[in-house]
Amino acid sequence: MKRILLAISGGIDSMYLANRASELIPDAVFAIAHCNFKLRGKESDEDEEFVRSWAEEHSVPFHCKAFDTEEYARAKGISIEMAARELRYEWFGQLLKTKGYDAVAVAHNANDNAETMILNLLRGTGGRGLRGMSDREGIIRPMLGIGRAEIREWMEGHDFQWREDRTNSENVYKRNKIRNEVFPLFSQINPSFLNTLQKDMKHIAQENDIAEEYYRKALPEITIDENSINLKSLLGFTHWEYILWRWAEPYSLSDETFCKLVELLKSSRTISGKVFESPTSILSIRKKILSASPR
Repeated sequence: MKRILLAISGGIDSMYLANRASELIPDAVFAIAHCNFKLRGKESDEDEEFVRSWAEEHSVPFHCKAFDTEEYARAKGISIEMAARELRYEWFGQLLKTKGYDAVAVAHNANDNAETMILNLLRGTGGRGLRGMSDREGIIRPMLGIGRAEIREWMEGHDFQWREDRTNSENVYKRNKIRNEVFPLFSQINPSFLNTLQKDMKHIAQENDIAEEYYRKALPEITIDENSINLKSLLGFTHWEYILWRWAEPYSLSDETFCKLVELLKSSRTISGKVFESPTSILSIRKKILSASPR
């Protein structure tokens, strides 16, 4: 029997997961993991106590960890959202390793998946960012096919309790702006937009798998070493721009810099000696070879 760690914040989605875990994830035993990010003062501590009490009432093992999320975000130079994500998944990984759980179940639902798709579209992540969320090693998402309206209806129908996070109604974070301002407009245009986006994500995932297979097959033919490719071999492929984009992705070139590289390769100008820089890397061309090195 699998041992599953349930990531429970106390909000409506995670409490739905807690109350329906045995149906959503059959043949498993459960424990609770709660993150106190210390972002809402007394309310954060009350969330912790609410989840702790639920776990005690249902005789479910309870794990809790408090984080100084704001300090972590400042030290790393990242957003509060990203800081909270990094902190919780690092801790979940530690729990899986040290406590012997098989996976952590998170309460991402169909709305969350659609919000992530739109966020990634705005960030310019390409096809891989538009395929939506899915299970991955150590993390399962049993609620991706369930919408937020269905979750609320079920919770209210069974008179189950949850904690309301007041920040969900504040449009400070990008995700909240999409949830509270963009999606209501989408709903006016297409009342079933959520189902439409879910179908689109499935198709995009299939198309992205095809593109990834194309890249993987091309890689051995263009690779010279770990950080160098043969440009003559690269340009022999029909979709060489995609191959180049995938190969260069780890080097964090800006869109503008990548476009300059592509335009140079399309031109008949001398390319040897050209250099392209990113915050982390330097890409240089010498004798038809594109090489990357750290800054």
